[in-house]
Amino acid sequence: HNAVAKIAQAAPQARVSAIVADLANAEGAEALIKACTDTDILINNLGFYEAAPFADITDEEWLRMFNINVMSGVRLSRHYFPRMLARNWGRVIFMSSEVGAFTPPDMVHYGVSKSAQLAVSRGMAELTKGTGVTVNSVLPSATRSDGIIDYLRQTAPEPGMTDQQIEAHFFQTYRPSSLIARMIEADEIAAMVALLASPLGAASNGAAVRVEGGTFRSIL
Repeated sequence: HNAVAKIAQAAPQARVSAIVADLANAEGAEALIKACTDTDILINNLGFYEAAPFADITDEEWLRMFNINVMSGVRLSRHYFPRMLARNWGRVIFMSSEVGAFTPPDMVHYGVSKSAQLAVSRGMAELTKGTGVTVNSVLPSATRSDGIIDYLRQTAPEPGMTDQQIEAHFFQTYRPSSLIARMIEADEIAAMVALLASPLGAASNGAAVRVEGGTFRSIL
């Protein structure tokens, strides 16, 4: 209800409805599909991250990461994507991450899940040839949220540092190649997603679109 109210306030002319379902399991996906059988645009943005030593990550934690970050999008795409192809128009967008392109040693299972999203996205895109359907991934870098601020506080080298100091330290230490050297705002990611989801994004298909502040030094 809070999410609906927030969106309705920001976009008063939009018609907003909400469905409560746990997409980490097949039953939740089925509940969503039953409540909403068709969609023109599917954005697979459910996900979580956590830091953990590689040797301590259990089978259960690996499977939980994969179920939430990968299978949630696979299950929904398996239903909605063929319907888009039948209508000859649609958009599927996977919210991956910069770590889909490089695996961080402090959260290997998360990096693997984000790389898997890139593989699923590209494979699906190969099935769209000659249609009005596109499938793309978006690769954000560190984006400002309550969750990431809590995570960054764990990286602080000294007690009593302000959030601004912690953010600056993070980019100096862990993301020194970032050209913007700051957190990305959620609206900046949303702008790229909106473009890809619109008719203006029709020529981008099978792409891993970088919105990561220039962290990658490669030209491709």
